Amino acid sequence: MNELSLQDSFSSLIDDLASQGWSQRALFAPEILTRELAAECHKRARSGELSAAGVGRGGALQVQEGIRGDHIQWLEPGQSAACDRYLALLDELRQALNRALFLGLEDFEGHFACYAPGAFYQRHVDRFRDDDRRTVSAVFYLNDNWLPEQGGALRLYLADGREHDVLPEAGTLALFMSGDMPHEVLPATRERLSLTGWFRRRGSGPL
Repeated sequence: MNELSLQDSFSSLIDDLASQGWSQRALFAPEILTRELAAECHKRARSGELSAAGVGRGGALQVQEGIRGDHIQWLEPGQSAACDRYLALLDELRQALNRALFLGLEDFEGHFACYAPGAFYQRHVDRFRDDDRRTVSAVFYLNDNWLPEQGGALRLYLADGREHDVLPEAGTLALFMSGDMPHEVLPATRERLSLTGWFRRRGSGPL
């Protein structure tokens, strides 16, 4: 993806986010990077590096499979070349969001997420009650040849009462305001991989 098409992609995401609080974009990253990230997620899952995700934070963090059933591993710089390229791409998007929308986004945190067939995540919002730093959520999908009948959509509950489903097709990025957009992950009939993360601003932090 050249610099011009990258900026066009950012512009359309930013315009949607400003006008409606969410956006999605197919083929957000180069296809080769998407394949490398999918291979990286599979490798980590096979080696047992992904752990059952919890609900809550800090001392209140609990694994509750009746609420969410994914397994995750957090991204850190230097883990792999593909992850570093993805983090660099997201940092470019962070800077573009700040220039256009003055959000004061300081950093990005994210993790691989693997949902086994049948796993789901009930309706929720991404901002903690006692920590307001998460501002914009970004979910990037890694699943080739996904079919609608396989399920697994990210369901957004829009402000006007409508629902919008984002299929987890490889290369698709979903972007939405973390504190304002209730959403859920519907169960699928096949394994479902993504990179899920949040652009964070400086906030009050833990209260």
